[in-house]
Amino acid sequence: MPVPLAPYPTPPAPGLAPSYTPPPANGSTSGQSQLVCSGCRNLLMYPVGATSVCCAVCNAVTAVPPPGTEMAQLVCGGCHTLLMYIRGATSVQCSCCHTVNLALEANQVAHVNCGNCKMLLMYQYGARSVKCAVCNFITTVGGSTSTTDLKFNN
Repeated sequence: MPVPLAPYPTPPAPGLAPSYTPPPANGSTSGQSQLVCSGCRNLLMYPVGATSVCCAVCNAVTAVPPPGTEMAQLVCGGCHTLLMYIRGATSVQCSCCHTVNLALEANQVAHVNCGNCKMLLMYQYGARSVKCAVCNFITTVGGSTSTTDLKFNN
């Protein structure tokens, strides 16, 4: 005769509950660091001090940045893949779709709400207008407010 299953697992006794220690903020865990594979974009763990890492999935060899190198991230404008790059780079080419993305520092960008749908838009300082990716409305930024915003139809 089958034994009925309990609808919920029984919680462990309070003294036996495993403790969880979050990893350090710099991404290293007990003498290991991590980076993104240059071939298949998987997260790779490697021992601190290594100069390159070979991916077990795709066999691509990814160079490890020198110790103390500050890394930054951006989302590719072509395929929406998260890209990591060395802070200070001016452009980053996506290894998936080969789009060249402009890498802007936080002090080089500004924000404005779309003049039509009110979506928060980000643009490079110095731009005269910005096109909303949601509704295609072109909002004029910086300079005179007497200029009328235009609807861009594709």
